[in-house]
Amino acid sequence: MPKDGAGAFVNILVLVSGNGTNLQALLDAEKSGALGKGRIAGVVSDREGAYALERARLRGVPGFTELPDQSLPKKERRQELSDRVLRHARDFDARLIILAGFLSILEGELLTAYAGRIINIHPSLLPKFGGAGMYGQRVHRAVLAAGETESGCTVHIVDKGTDTGPVLLQRRVPVLAGDTPDSLAERIHREEHIALTEAAALMVQRQSSP
Repeated sequence: MPKDGAGAFVNILVLVSGNGTNLQALLDAEKSGALGKGRIAGVVSDREGAYALERARLRGVPGFTELPDQSLPKKERRQELSDRVLRHARDFDARLIILAGFLSILEGELLTAYAGRIINIHPSLLPKFGGAGMYGQRVHRAVLAAGETESGCTVHIVDKGTDTGPVLLQRRVPVLAGDTPDSLAERIHREEHIALTEAAALMVQRQSSP
């Protein structure tokens, strides 16, 4: 549940799937005051044992694991998980939802209730190398295979499509001779931390405006 004095803050629910370095960047930005009135109120993982939840625990932020129900067909599975995320968002009185390496696709009422208030980080310069199935190393392999000279990351508003929502900001990196998917990913990942915190601060500011 929201902590005392929640009305003074823009509560943020962060969705994660893995190690949580982007979450850590957000937690550090909050601690330094870089998120303004933004406060990480809760964290939800769709993967068992995600270290991101330990990062949340160390900062005293409530964390939850909500596993996709593999017994359901894909569309129903996405819908049911999204409904559980929506309940958490409402429990925390979240005004902003941030996907920080969250691998599940969101659908249904959540997207309507939080229209324009869900953001996602993607490891390419959208609209290039986005869409269904384009995540993680798949993106970087595709960038290298296409002979691109630059790549980067994009923070965008989540809509009903996959990586199709309005772009908030991008950060660019060169693709270097001899790059591998791993070396390119590492260079982009450093920029993701900056991009996501800047975008979060921008969204918090928008939510704080009268």
